[in-house]
Amino acid sequence: MIEIEKIIRDSITSALGGLNLPTTDFTIEHPDDLTRGDYATNVALMLGKETKKNPMEIAEKIADKLKVAPLESLKVRPWLERVEVVAPGFLNFFLTPEFFTSEMSLIIAQGDKYGEGITERSKRVMIEYTDPNPFKEFHIGHLMSNTIGEAISRLVASQGAEVKRACYQGDVGLHVAKAIWGRLKLKTQNAKEIEEWGKAYTLGSKAYENDEATRQEIVDFNKKIYERSDKSINDLYDAGKKVSLDYFETIYRRLGTKFDFYFFESESGQFGKKLVEENVVKVFEKSDGAMVFKGEKYNLHTRVFINADDLPTYEAKELGLAKIKYDRYPYDQSIVITGNEVKDYFRVLLKALELISPALAEKTLHLTHGMLRLPTGKMSSRVGNVVTAESLLDEVKSVVKLKIAERDFTLGEQEAMVEAVAVAAIKYSILKQAPGRNIIFDLGRSVSLEGDSGPYLQYAYVRAQAVLAKANAENIQVDPEIPPAEISDLERRLGRFPEVVARATRLYAPNLLVTYLTELAASFNTYYATQKIVDAGDPHAPYRLATTLAFSHLMKSGLTLLAIPTPERM
Repeated sequence: MIEIEKIIRDSITSALGGLNLPTTDFTIEHPDDLTRGDYATNVALMLGKETKKNPMEIAEKIADKLKVAPLESLKVRPWLERVEVVAPGFLNFFLTPEFFTSEMSLIIAQGDKYGEGITERSKRVMIEYTDPNPFKEFHIGHLMSNTIGEAISRLVASQGAEVKRACYQGDVGLHVAKAIWGRLKLKTQNAKEIEEWGKAYTLGSKAYENDEATRQEIVDFNKKIYERSDKSINDLYDAGKKVSLDYFETIYRRLGTKFDFYFFESESGQFGKKLVEENVVKVFEKSDGAMVFKGEKYNLHTRVFINADDLPTYEAKELGLAKIKYDRYPYDQSIVITGNEVKDYFRVLLKALELISPALAEKTLHLTHGMLRLPTGKMSSRVGNVVTAESLLDEVKSVVKLKIAERDFTLGEQEAMVEAVAVAAIKYSILKQAPGRNIIFDLGRSVSLEGDSGPYLQYAYVRAQAVLAKANAENIQVDPEIPPAEISDLERRLGRFPEVVARATRLYAPNLLVTYLTELAASFNTYYATQKIVDAGDPHAPYRLATTLAFSHLMKSGLTLLAIPTPERM
């Protein structure tokens, strides 16, 4: 893709020099209103503030300068149709039809490679996300982390980085002891073993809080789990861990995630404890039998890294994890994706890591997301009102099945399509928001085909595929080189795909790509409604088919980057 934005920026900078105007920071953006051009800049407004001169007059001078020398010298004339000045001092740039037809040819030629970048070509990146704990259920909070983490992983990989996906799981700790204690007390047996462990954890948590004798019993269990000193507990632990991990894999397959590395607290705990003990005085200090990090001196807060029972806490385990990760895969960057609720905890952790290993701390980036809630409110596995990812997926699937009850699908086709639509409905609902925001999941809106939903994007893609199939049946060929009768909003949006992907990657903001794809789908639906795309008697039909094919390529590429499946029928 021709870097039009860079050419415009360089041209403006050159024009300012020719006009003896000072250089300044300015933006180049796509106007929301496509009738106002393909690019717009506020350079004259910025200069007006600095020089106390009329921005409109400055804009006119820059426009006149651009029309004669800089753009000509940069050989951009075939791509630039005109420059307009509009109040209160914006410069709007309109690209030529030749630019759009050339870009259309490039999209069709490159297919799913269109939009791939090279900015991260040499980087090795490990991205950790999801992080469900064995012996507990995979709830909708994990679903949110997985959805955001997988999208970010794919975006970073699309820009050339080597990406390794990592999952970190708490296979030791009080929650495990509570679950094992509860499982020994449960008298019922459920055909679905993972549900039994969820009930066991809830039972153990309530007992731990409400009965002092039980609390001490669970604490003793916890020590035995760390020490692996009790065979009956070990057997139950090993069986429960396997059940949990096998179950998690079934969810990952549904969500389109395959992890490269799995890390466990049983591994990182002892390593982290050793790091803490080696850095007493320098970083940590003793307090009431525990090892703590006094964060107040860094405008943070104090946290315990080894408790009074001489066991490593989550903090020590995370400290050990950073080094274990790097030893396993020497990354250039480590991205850790968690919920907002541990943001302050991570600030303390990263400060401690910085004091122990500045190089690793510098390579570590912590990204946070909000909470996913249902209209019923907050959930907690501790009190037993957890909403599992599987139950939400299945509930959405049941609604989708009702919507397509009259459609002509084989049983296998229907199951695959319903699963794809349900995944799209949930993932879109999560990804359309900026990552830090909380989300209340609206089931009805999530499965709508009327816009602002994952199924809406899927349906636009399916519609384009149907148009192309019809044209193929009528032997009408695709040809992007035929001059179009006019350039529509659809063509104007298509060429923006690479820069949207690059920006979404740079800002770790998949919502930017979601917004773009939603606008692109709306433009295609308008195009479909107003143009007779398949028409053997119309000489412009091959170009309209090329536009449809280019849209199809980009919609599938964009949805794939978001880990949203693209069914061929709906």
